[in-house]
Amino acid sequence: MERSSSDINRPPNAAASPAPETASVWEDFLDILYAPSAVFARRENGSFWIPMLVVAVVLGTLFLLNGRVWDSVMSAESQRAMAAMAQNRDMTPEMMAQVEQMQGGMRTVSKVMMFLTIPVIMFFVGVVTWLVGKMFGAEQTFRAALVVGAYSYVPKVIDGLSAAIQGLFLDPSQFDGKYRMTLGPGRFLDPDTASPMLVELLGRMDVFTIWVTVLIAIGLAVTGRIPRGRAVMAAVVIWLIGALPGLAGAATR
Repeated sequence: MERSSSDINRPPNAAASPAPETASVWEDFLDILYAPSAVFARRENGSFWIPMLVVAVVLGTLFLLNGRVWDSVMSAESQRAMAAMAQNRDMTPEMMAQVEQMQGGMRTVSKVMMFLTIPVIMFFVGVVTWLVGKMFGAEQTFRAALVVGAYSYVPKVIDGLSAAIQGLFLDPSQFDGKYRMTLGPGRFLDPDTASPMLVELLGRMDVFTIWVTVLIAIGLAVTGRIPRGRAVMAAVVIWLIGALPGLAGAATR
């Protein structure tokens, strides 16, 4: 039997190239927490819909189950917003009552809308990852960027579980701000007295937001084929972009 040139040139004891790593889709949700590079490598050209839908359903369900605490958070945020409106505008008590009633209805609707909002956020993260990645020389495809955006959001499920556990053991009245349930420096700032800009910046430094940012950096390095240093810088830019809406709102208070 004739031997190919590759067989002739291969050393006698050389092993064959390892087969690409395979795993079920459901294993990805565990592997992304401790072996993210492997997940991004094997799912680079895969579907982003599955992680988006799974994370959306789980987080939306946790949001509904933990409604008592979230009601406290959203009510406190609404009252602060109305106080700012009252200072900036000549509003009568009747107008304030109407606004409060509208905000109460919006809080109810938001619990259902969460199932739609979460996939939109993950899609937006993927789009921003793709755009910012191009600025740093990434070769990442648009599909791969959406995969990174979807799987990078998986730690938010643990964040939701953390909020649910806190809701079971802590007094909901303690949660008088959106960052009071986070595991970061923003938790310790009084939203009624601290600078709104400082609250927003420190609020973005919680464990799970940083975890998501780290996963974005890893995913960008793997699927964009750029050095980790550049991927980290891109992820920092993405983190800052994520802070812009909150900072813009804080600037109006």
